[in-house]
Amino acid sequence: MVKALPIMFQGTHSDAGKSIIATAFCRIFAQSGWKTAPFKSQNMSLNSYVTVDGKEIGRAQGIQAEAAGVVATTDMNPILIKPSRDNEAQIVVHGRPYGNMKAFAYRNEFFATGLQMIRQSLDVLMNEYERLVIEGAGSPAEINLNDRELVNMRVARMANAPVILIGDIERGGVFASLVGTLQLLEPEDRKRVIGVIINKFRGDLSLLQAGLDWFEQYTGVPVLGVVPYLPNLHIDAEDSVSLDQVSTTVNPDKEIDIAVIRYPKISNFTDVDPFFIEPDCHIRFVTTADQLGQPDLLILPGSKNTIEDLLYVKESGLAKKIFHLYETSNVTIVGICGGYQMLGHRISDPFGVETPLQQTDGLRLLPIETTLKREKTTVLSEGVLMFAGERFHVKGYEIHMGCSHALDGYVPLIDVNGRSEGSQSEDERIIGTYFHDVFHNDAFREALLNEIRRRKGIMPIYGRKSFRTLREQAFDRLADHVKRHVRVEEIERKMAEFQKEGR
Repeated sequence: MVKALPIMFQGTHSDAGKSIIATAFCRIFAQSGWKTAPFKSQNMSLNSYVTVDGKEIGRAQGIQAEAAGVVATTDMNPILIKPSRDNEAQIVVHGRPYGNMKAFAYRNEFFATGLQMIRQSLDVLMNEYERLVIEGAGSPAEINLNDRELVNMRVARMANAPVILIGDIERGGVFASLVGTLQLLEPEDRKRVIGVIINKFRGDLSLLQAGLDWFEQYTGVPVLGVVPYLPNLHIDAEDSVSLDQVSTTVNPDKEIDIAVIRYPKISNFTDVDPFFIEPDCHIRFVTTADQLGQPDLLILPGSKNTIEDLLYVKESGLAKKIFHLYETSNVTIVGICGGYQMLGHRISDPFGVETPLQQTDGLRLLPIETTLKREKTTVLSEGVLMFAGERFHVKGYEIHMGCSHALDGYVPLIDVNGRSEGSQSEDERIIGTYFHDVFHNDAFREALLNEIRRRKGIMPIYGRKSFRTLREQAFDRLADHVKRHVRVEEIERKMAEFQKEGR
């Protein structure tokens, strides 16, 4: 029977680079011929991934499975927490909604149930794969939470996994955060740490060497690598924290200006990732009407709380600015999932799925009405999209609580085996769909951008790069980069030794 060798990556804080380093090791192990699986016991994220059987997991684990060349399953992320309101989140267990819980209730009432589910998933993966790449969350030194945590050292103990601690030097104070984290660990947990990786380094490594030597001497823990910052890596981000690094201002050197509304409960913002690879496009995430400017393409992305985010759009003045843009410019407006619902006439929530507010008017830019349901739709979808006089075969995934129906004047967008999905205005300047990843379809993305270029009076660009091909290349590029700067062979040796010693 196969028994996987595990390795776990934990960080000194959120966004230290755990997900990207774990993705690299999924690819590295797969390149070496090992059947590899990712694992994150509990993921708090509004970016989702739909498995082939129509279940919902954290997007990072889905992408890591792709990097490993295996099919993603819910065992790779048995618990997904999706914040929906202040101090409240939807708990997704093995890909299906379990219920909405406040933090205190989750910690006190769900702990035993969650622990059992995590053990079961670990057992499945450990017996089906040869390598298991485990990712922690936040920091293992959250001493106020550690007695009932479900994602860091308790999981390392359950899997008997050695741990590599990751520090982000870009934040500053990397040695203090690494040393402080180690000192706050329980003695037995500290022994699990086989080394540290310093991530996102920029500059002259020789200037850092004295610090590396001091750290190893002071802690007795080896530095297993210093990973330089890797720009233009087209691999999906997990946390909205990453959006803080994206511009809010126009880049005059780019021909197409794309603005994405960043409302408080934005979800699945990776839908817009393909535009980052386009040479003529500049992406901005905006939160205020003043930042909106006059974009060529305006995107309303998904939302975990569509009604409250719609109220935010109205109260912030963004709604008025959107109407003005549509009336006075050639802007193209695209709403995806929650953004699509916002573009309709009305959203009703009779069962209190998202908010006590039972009904609110939408932006009334598309002739649809939405009713939020108790049951969530999670499905991989494909169909034929009609746009600019052409038909495009498109694939995507749907994750939504609502059901939308057509009003007078409705023009369908996608034919899904005879079912109409999405909607568009007669002038095709307003588009709405439940299809996440719609922009990942290269032919449609090219047609959309060329239609925008035509309206601006500039020549179209044909033969744009395939996003999926570039992502596969990015996995290899990332793996090669990490192999150059991290002592991978030593890590594999320590993984084997750790299991032999039976720690």
